[in-house]
Amino acid sequence: MNEIPQSTLSEETFFDAVGGEATFRRLVHRFYQGVATDELLRPMYPEEDLGPAEERFALFLMQYWGGPRTYSEERGHPRLRMRHAPFKVDRAAHDAWLRHMRTALDELDLPEDAERQLWDYLTYAAASMINTAG
Repeated sequence: MNEIPQSTLSEETFFDAVGGEATFRRLVHRFYQGVATDELLRPMYPEEDLGPAEERFALFLMQYWGGPRTYSEERGHPRLRMRHAPFKVDRAAHDAWLRHMRTALDELDLPEDAERQLWDYLTYAAASMINTAG
């Protein structure tokens, strides 16, 4: 019986293609640097230290894009809308979130196609979190 090498059975994931864990951790860390000083967004993070939120978001994005499944193993199904329901997420919060994410994404200097794919997802996800008119 001939065995097929594992490398021929799977394609490279987006996670791998953009640099893996290090890339997603840089993205999320830079994003939370902006959140830390944002008068609108910072109150949505009740923990004194943004570290736990940063870790959860990094793990979520890594899993979503084909990396380790640590997020689900530790926290279960993402249920993003449910987890954000306690917070007033209006158009202003959406815009602020995307502004900090845009800054973080630009600093990664990803290839154009990868940057566009990630940005498309992030703008979609931000829009889907809006739960309050305004």
